[in-house]
Amino acid sequence: MNILITGATRGIGKATALALAPSAKGMALCARKTNELETLARELKALNPQLKLVLRATDCGLAAEVEAFADEALTHLNRIDVLINNVGFFAPSPILKEDAEQLQKHFSVNVATPYLLYKKIAPVMQNQRSGHIINICSVASIQTIVNAGSYCVTKAALLSLNNIMREETRPFGVKVTAVLPGSTLTSSWDGTEISADKFVQAGDVAQSIKQLLQLSHGANVDQIVITPQSGQV
Repeated sequence: MNILITGATRGIGKATALALAPSAKGMALCARKTNELETLARELKALNPQLKLVLRATDCGLAAEVEAFADEALTHLNRIDVLINNVGFFAPSPILKEDAEQLQKHFSVNVATPYLLYKKIAPVMQNQRSGHIINICSVASIQTIVNAGSYCVTKAALLSLNNIMREETRPFGVKVTAVLPGSTLTSSWDGTEISADKFVQAGDVAQSIKQLLQLSHGANVDQIVITPQSGQV
């Protein structure tokens, strides 16, 4: 498989790249920092020396950079079998207390980036008559979190976009799955004093994605919700 992952150098993105690398043919990975991409590339090559990598430092808040990443991935890999829309932006705040531009910042990363990549990659998958799009949403897509208003709004929008993707591409043999993790121990929680066992681990999400990709051609999982056993942090 050729796999494209956004936000690939940390958290769920990195865990997923490491989990899928041994069986992948090629990977297109983006993140903001070149040095983090290069470090990840070395880890992936250690797992699969034959793996073809396309790395691009990308600000996913900028549409032109997102589209350039997609174009480069398609040019060098020719086809994309799995698109994982992982990158996300989260700035906690009640809506009434945040700066007005925060909604747009959340939207540009959490909704516009998957939208743009869908428009680039889905037609290729339709022509292939195969492919799998996985959107990393959040329990915030279906729950109200008062201190994360704009985040909730945009993650709910991503879930809606996910469902539209599924219905548009279903006739062409393309699968679409929404993954909704609860509180996941990533760099967003750096400095927390909450015990690690109170969180979902990034590797848990990665293993769920790996299992999705092992299902038979005729089976699609519409939605996965993964929450901490102890309750939401």
